[in-house]
Parts: sequence; structure tokens; C-alpha cells
Amino acid sequence: MYNPEQELVQIVDMNNNETTAVTRKEMRQRGLVHRATYILVFNSRGELFVQKRTMIKDVYPGYHDIAAGGVVLAGETYEESARRELEEELGIRDVPLRHHFEFFYQDGETNRVWGSVWSCTYDGAMTLQAEEVESGQWMAPEEILDRARRENFTPDGIFVLKKFMAS
Repeated sequence: MYNPEQELVQIVDMNNNETTAVTRKEMRQRGLVHRATYILVFNSRGELFVQKRTMIKDVYPGYHDIAAGGVVLAGETYEESARRELEEELGIRDVPLRHHFEFFYQDGETNRVWGSVWSCTYDGAMTLQAEEVESGQWMAPEEILDRARRENFTPDGIFVLKKFMAS
């Protein structure tokens, strides 16, 4: 049976240089700096797909998330990770991806990440990954920022959305 805690995650230093690979479990336990992808999925009306994370997620369980994505595995590029995560989480494949920017984000000592932000436009059907995505809905970016003041949204996702909207 698949166990995400045993995935080998690419570990990097504070300058985003690759250093080693460890299991996701060890990365979380030691608060190691790692890479992750954030894919903003827009529809043709400019709305963003917001997913509700399952309660079994290792970070921000039950929160709303403005991006598909996740940790970059050992040996993967950011783009390979973005494509894999998009297909795993939402069933979206073979769509053009646009790269926007990379950033460093830290939330305490446990979530320290070099992120790479991508986007795509998609109007088709989605297949939500039951282990990671409880549900999802389309929302205008401004509505997301408004609701984030009252509801739990992943803080790194809100950081990404604000930076994306400002660029």
C-alpha cells in the first residue's frame, strides 16, 4: 500500500541548492527545507479552483488550499513535480503550464519551503484524489482573500495568491 510518509523528498539549503533526499516523515520531523510546487488552476472565467484538504494531510489538515501541488520528490524538477501533482490531485494532464516565480516561505520551524508557482487554464472534469482532496469549488481571487480573513486557508497558499495578484 502507498505510504506518502515514505516518499523521498528533495532537501535543499537556504539558497535552494540540493543537498540530500530523505523521507517525507523525516523531513517533517526535522523541519528540513524542501521544495514544493504550487499550481493555480483557473477556469476560462478567471476563477481559481480551491480545494478543501482532507483531515489526514500532514500539514494544514482540513484547510482550504488555493493551489494543487506538493513536495518535489528526489530527482524531480519543479515542472515534473507540478505535472505529477496536478494529475494526482485533480486528474488534470497534458495542459500547458506557465511558470511564474519561485519564493521562500517559512511557517514556524516545521514548514520551510522553496516554492515554485505555476498556472494553467482548465474547464474540464476533475477527478479529486480522495486521500488529499475532500472537495473543491471555483472562486474569484478577491473572494478567496476575503474569506481567508474568516476561514482556514493554507497560509503559504494565501502568500502565493497575494504575490501572484501583485505581479
